[in-house]
Amino acid sequence: MFKAALGAAVVVILAMLAKTKNYYIAGLVPLFPTFALIAHYIVGKGRSAEDLKTTIVFGMWSIIPYFVYLVTLYVMVDRMRLEASLAVATVAWLMTATVLVSVWVRLHG
Repeated sequence: MFKAALGAAVVVILAMLAKTKNYYIAGLVPLFPTFALIAHYIVGKGRSAEDLKTTIVFGMWSIIPYFVYLVTLYVMVDRMRLEASLAVATVAWLMTATVLVSVWVRLHG
């Protein structure tokens, strides 16, 4: 129940920000490290400091798929409907994330 309420609160905050003169800040809110905090706490409590550091480094690399998503969306939003642009950008994220995980496993697995 708490997770659902938290998610709903974030959606409300995003909707409110989107209506202000500083609407672009709505792009920052989803990047608040909510899940990263949870993941780092769980890994940090249950595994070694070295494992936590590996998780942190992988998190740094995980910025790449998000960047690809943003670039793709930026380019596509002028070329197709918003829903299609979002779908294409999401597929670009999925493809980039798959490559990232595959390369990571080969190098660190």
